[in-house]
Amino acid sequence: MTQKPAVRISYEEQGHKARFVAQLEGVAGEGELTTSRASDALVIADHTLVPDTMRGTGAGVALVEALIADARTKEYRIVPLCPFVRAQSLKHPEWSDVIQS
Repeated sequence: MTQKPAVRISYEEQGHKARFVAQLEGVAGEGELTTSRASDALVIADHTLVPDTMRGTGAGVALVEALIADARTKEYRIVPLCPFVRAQSLKHPEWSDVIQS
């Protein structure tokens, strides 16, 4: 069994826009999950993109997990406009504490 490379997640913020960035050592490109702050208590998950070079590595799920952890730490709720974030939230009912339905 081949072990998948570890996904490194970083966070960038500019004003009311932010993004989580996924990188894998030895893999070209980067994945991202973008957000927009609607208020102190509400963040919109806008878009998730993972390049073909990172498909099947778990990078997309790692991005959403980073968003969920950030929401819990900073005490905000997420509006999952992004179809990928919405789909993942439906697979993970344990995230309902931070997902705005």
